[in-house]
Amino acid sequence: MILGAVLAGGQSSRFGSDKALAELGGRSLLARAVETLAGMADKVVVVGRTKSPVLCIPDWPAPGGGPLGGIAGAMNYALEHGYEAVLTCGVDSVGLPTDLVDRLSPAPRYLEAQPVVGLWQADFAGALEEIMFGKGKKSMRAFAEGIRAKPVKLHSNPANINTPADLAAAERRTHGL
Repeated sequence: MILGAVLAGGQSSRFGSDKALAELGGRSLLARAVETLAGMADKVVVVGRTKSPVLCIPDWPAPGGGPLGGIAGAMNYALEHGYEAVLTCGVDSVGLPTDLVDRLSPAPRYLEAQPVVGLWQADFAGALEEIMFGKGKKSMRAFAEGIRAKPVKLHSNPANINTPADLAAAERRTHGL
């Protein structure tokens, strides 16, 4: 079983407001991300928020841990509830392919252009904790390298919306302008 996890606990500092609630094509980025993963996973959770259209779970070990804290929260939840793998994406990952799970299988694999988009075995939670609390780099790439995850290249990378200008560009692409 696969747990889908939308990472939505960021500060949105470059965006200037709550990015998860920003709308693209009349739907919030959060709703879009949840809908996307719902078509690929057995269950979807949102990590790092207290309100969403699906179950919210906290970052681990505490809020503010960035993508690693979000993935750790999802992995711990997955282990507690019998999921073998976790499919992750950022709340701002727009335009993920519908065959994403196939492209990321077998786990662990991630999108080279957006390492927060990945398929990870839930039992890598311990390896992730070692990276989070260890002395080395604390980044998605360090985690991926540490567990020997394979990067996957797409012909067309999904949008990664970090600023209002990124959102405007995605809106133009959505409407073909």
